[in-house]
Amino acid sequence: MRLLHVLPSVDPRGGGPIEGVRQRGRCLQRRGHAVELLSLDAPDAVAADADLPVHALGPSSLGSYRYNRRLVPWLREHASRYDAVIVHGLWNYHAFGAWRALRASAVPYYVFVHGMLDPWFKRRYPLKHLKKWLYWPWADYRVLRDAQAVVFTCEQERRLARESFGLYRAREAVASYGTATPPQDAERLREGFFALHPALRGKRLLLFVGRLHEKKGCDLLVEAFARVAASDASLHLVMAGPDQTGWLARLREQAARLGASERITWPGMLQGDAKWGAFHAAEAFVLPSHQENFGIVVAEALGCGVPVLISDQVNIWREVEAARAGLVAPDTLAGCTDLLRRWLALPPAAQAQMRIDARRAFEAHFTVEAMADSLLEILAGRTPTPPTPGLAVERARGAAR
Repeated sequence: MRLLHVLPSVDPRGGGPIEGVRQRGRCLQRRGHAVELLSLDAPDAVAADADLPVHALGPSSLGSYRYNRRLVPWLREHASRYDAVIVHGLWNYHAFGAWRALRASAVPYYVFVHGMLDPWFKRRYPLKHLKKWLYWPWADYRVLRDAQAVVFTCEQERRLARESFGLYRAREAVASYGTATPPQDAERLREGFFALHPALRGKRLLLFVGRLHEKKGCDLLVEAFARVAASDASLHLVMAGPDQTGWLARLREQAARLGASERITWPGMLQGDAKWGAFHAAEAFVLPSHQENFGIVVAEALGCGVPVLISDQVNIWREVEAARAGLVAPDTLAGCTDLLRRWLALPPAAQAQMRIDARRAFEAHFTVEAMADSLLEILAGRTPTPPTPGLAVERARGAAR
């Protein structure tokens, strides 16, 4: 098959689905499929990708919507070269432009929502939600309505998407999502990380990897860590990620106010061996997000055999909890503090078993091969069966209530 993925940007510094798109694309290429990317980036802003060709149509207009007059003509001219077009995300012109170009085309298009219909945004940003309502009926509603399939990356995301807008119509499908198996030469990677950060050698490291953003619950983690840090002088928190909103200064001030500055390291965005070394050096990964559609970084931690301490707003929490690959709590200060205290209270044998279970959970649910398989099933018209490893947990909770 020849597949075209349409995204607002292929720059990994902005987060979003690009890493998953690239990894799945490379997997599909190894199986003989052709995969290309179309973005609204300026050509000089796109790094060369040896595996996946990128068609960059920018520069686009300033502002978050990124209007680009070249998109619709390009798709109308070139879409017939592809067997399917796959649109990633909403609320940018790339989605509405794809609908304009393809709604009457013989080439089917599919939409991965990537958590952008989660009702958390409606609750947290009501004015922005009202603004979206103004163009939802004539834009993104139609994008979903006319798609061959609207694809969710877990069952929880599919359920939540129906709560954001009263006007909603889509042919839904749930696809597996995951990532390539992380490098497993743990000792070499760990030593490389400690060579970059020698002061961390010998510490018990708790690791956060992701954007330093309000949505990620970074402030909760800083305060929760400050509350438990006195229990063990070797405990240290690594907050790794880019600061896209200027929040880092506030987080540093918070840490200083709580007396935890010397116990927290802010290495910025980690990539390549430095990132994998941080995972292999950590004893647990922490993500207390207020909203997380999937959390590819959670899958990466599991792939490194690192237990994950996550909030119940990370949509794959059921899979994690059922596999005993980590701990789950609400996305509150009390919940985050509870995660850390529960982890620290586990005996060494239980922590070791959780590391084994973390790796098993990755192999069972979150590999890039499973991700590629499920996409091909959807494109062939066979909707994959949603994974349900957490249903027993959910039923048990329901019975308890």
